[in-house]
Amino acid sequence: MKRIGIFGGTFDPPHKGHIAIAQKAMKQLSLDTIYFVPAYLPPHKLQHYSITAKHRLSMVKLAIDGKKDFKVTTIELQRRGISYTVDTLKSFRNRFPNAALILIIGADNLEQFQSWRSPKTILQLASLAVYKRRGFSQSLKNQNIAFQPIKGQLLQVSSTEIRKRLKKELTVSKFISKPIERYIKRHLLYVHSHSIIRKRNINEINRTH
Repeated sequence: MKRIGIFGGTFDPPHKGHIAIAQKAMKQLSLDTIYFVPAYLPPHKLQHYSITAKHRLSMVKLAIDGKKDFKVTTIELQRRGISYTVDTLKSFRNRFPNAALILIIGADNLEQFQSWRSPKTILQLASLAVYKRRGFSQSLKNQNIAFQPIKGQLLQVSSTEIRKRLKKELTVSKFISKPIERYIKRHLLYVHSHSIIRKRNINEINRTH
């Protein structure tokens, strides 16, 4: 039976921690493929400002480039609206009726799992694999939900922290790949408007000298 990992998120931006999680899940859970699923609008982050789906999708493609067992699907981006995991899993089940589906989530999501839409249906469609998140280690012990832990040390970084560093113009080379870093700089992502204006002014000055 084919074993398919499903790894959803905003990937805003995708970082080395995401790739490390996927690599560990692939090995520990004997997965054949992992699909990265960028969310269009996550239900638990409705007030969170995100860059466009087009940019996030492009960065995920850069993040998994050359990794033949990693794929990206635009299923939630094409569906638009709020991205509910249960709908995504139903689509995967229709596409892969005989495969074992493994949903990869963080300990923070496990803590919220009962508040998700149709959690019982999710568990009927897929099994859960959970990776540690800083500050949520207790969540892995206090849940009456069956799951497989993804073990090992992971890069302690979040996309939120990376965005904050980028806005402060601090280095992020330790956390994201070079192609993604270049993409972010080229498109002036995650910077305050005054930084954009300042950089445009610098470019104008450089062109006149």
